Amino acid sequence: MTKDQKEELVEKLEKRFSENAGRHPNLTWHDVFATLERADDAALNALHAMEDSQGEPDVIGTDADTGKLIFCDCAPESPTGRRSLCYDQEALDSRKQNKPVDSAVEVARSMGIELLDEEAYKRLQEVGKFDTKTSSWLRTPEEFRKLGGALFGDYRFGRVFIYHNGAESYYAARGFRGMLHI
Repeated sequence: MTKDQKEELVEKLEKRFSENAGRHPNLTWHDVFATLERADDAALNALHAMEDSQGEPDVIGTDADTGKLIFCDCAPESPTGRRSLCYDQEALDSRKQNKPVDSAVEVARSMGIELLDEEAYKRLQEVGKFDTKTSSWLRTPEEFRKLGGALFGDYRFGRVFIYHNGAESYYAARGFRGMLHI
């Protein structure tokens, strides 16, 4: 990432942080900026990838165990740059026809972020209402995945819903949300 790209990213993050104070009531931009200044290139590249794929990353809190900031995709709908993906590489390999271009797990890995699990997805929904028209793949427990399924979530009718689907399925309105601890 060039110096100009980093400055542009930090400006976008600051603006989003200021405009969405309810997502992080106990944090100041000064603290976030100091963390970003100390962040390694991998973390900054991951944030840039989140931003570049229309994820609109923002801080939603701190990790209780590590004290690290939690950045999460806060775009109102599942990021447009990460839709029409099946769940993981195994699911992608199992499709014989009409394969999607990639899988959510592999794209997240290549970006340097992790998919939200059920708990993180529900926590995100506490700071806003996300996926009211789309849905997002969620990190799926291995016991479910071994049976061929994968989890996804959305927000409808005033509540969060967690569902299952075949991991090989993909839809234009389903993507994934990621998070990054810095």
